[in-house]
Amino acid sequence: MSAKELTGEPPLHVGVIMDGNGRWAKKRGLPRTAGHSKGAKVFKSIVEDFRALGVKYVTFYAFSTENWKRPKEEVNALMELLDKYLDDIRSMAQKNTRVFFAGDKSAFSEDMQRRMTDIEQVSENNDGLYICVALNYGGRDEIVRAAKSIASKYSSALDTVGEEEFGRELYTCFMPDVDLIIRTGGEQRLSNFLIWQSAYAELYFTDVLWPDFNRKELAAALDWYSQRNRRFGGV
Repeated sequence: MSAKELTGEPPLHVGVIMDGNGRWAKKRGLPRTAGHSKGAKVFKSIVEDFRALGVKYVTFYAFSTENWKRPKEEVNALMELLDKYLDDIRSMAQKNTRVFFAGDKSAFSEDMQRRMTDIEQVSENNDGLYICVALNYGGRDEIVRAAKSIASKYSSALDTVGEEEFGRELYTCFMPDVDLIIRTGGEQRLSNFLIWQSAYAELYFTDVLWPDFNRKELAAALDWYSQRNRRFGGV
């Protein structure tokens, strides 16, 4: 299926909450880390599906500020997996993909920070597909960070600050607001993801666990979106 085969126009910006890795593994009698490994492979393939289906901007919720609370063994495994897949993420730049990371990078090792920065720099002139990977990211944390930056820049003229000025301080400042958020795994909440950017997003929840999510499921979500009547507060 390509963009021409969808029932309507695809959304411009999609946010993805990749949920269900641990439950996928548990159902198969595997350690949770096996679910995360499978989920990382799905991430790599679904990026190409987004490209084929005509979506321009995608933000993936990969690791939240709250995920540090998980068992140390699982967090360590996730860090090892991220370290492994940074090379795969970097290779996306060869397909005219701009890749950047949203969140506080300082929590990661110096080597990982360097490699993330390298990925952002090597892909910064690409304009085919924009991929944002949210790591050590929280929506509230992002808003607090933006507010502090606004306060330092506009200390003598805060009354001139509006939504446009505030938006320029967000990690996703060069991306449009989110049109559609897809959450896999059956849960129905945003979990501190893109709180500001998703003010008028359509929310699509599916019981499919992330490791089982595929191009067919993605196309179904995009078709669902195309049937929505987006009024943005109007009638």
